[in-house]
Amino acid sequence: MPCVSGSGGAGVTLEEFSRLLIELHLARETVLRREFDRSLPLADGLFDRWERARRLGFGEGASLYDSAFLFGPVTVGAHTWIGPNTILDGSGGGVCIGTYCSVSAGVHIYTHDTVLWALSGGRAPHREGAVTLGDNVHVGAQSVIVAGVTIGSRCVIAANSMVNRDVPNQTIVGGTPARVLGHVEGEGTDVRMVFDKKDIKESGHPSV
Repeated sequence: MPCVSGSGGAGVTLEEFSRLLIELHLARETVLRREFDRSLPLADGLFDRWERARRLGFGEGASLYDSAFLFGPVTVGAHTWIGPNTILDGSGGGVCIGTYCSVSAGVHIYTHDTVLWALSGGRAPHREGAVTLGDNVHVGAQSVIVAGVTIGSRCVIAANSMVNRDVPNQTIVGGTPARVLGHVEGEGTDVRMVFDKKDIKESGHPSV
């Protein structure tokens, strides 16, 4: 019977280990449901996302879900939230994210791509370029930011967007490829989104 060794050399069977993991998950989920009204996968519920961010040298108050993937140099500023199932790929030049940003679930940020490499049968090199997000940026769920892009401060990226060019400060973009939808006005609690098209104006915001 396959065993998992403990610290003292004793082992438990894989079936016993599986049972212990299930018990741990159920116990943790009970706490999460009671205190925060949520249910999470085992790792996201078990590990402290603020502690992971501190361990990686992120800014004060930043958080990073256990299900987020990081590659290469990634810098994240204070009070920035990195959601679950995200990919921050700094392997092609680094990812730098400012303060008070929200990077929603499923967002992928890449600093390299293999498109020309694949099309050329491996003869062309990978394309690489650093990605930078300024301060106070919201990136909507399932969006993709490609290599070499710089997004300014106080910007909004609508959900399910593909950003393949730079975004100026205080700009709202969305779509594939992303295009300008409006801009951000005001300061502090008076901040607001102003949209260029009537259908978006009536709904109040793009899908974010």
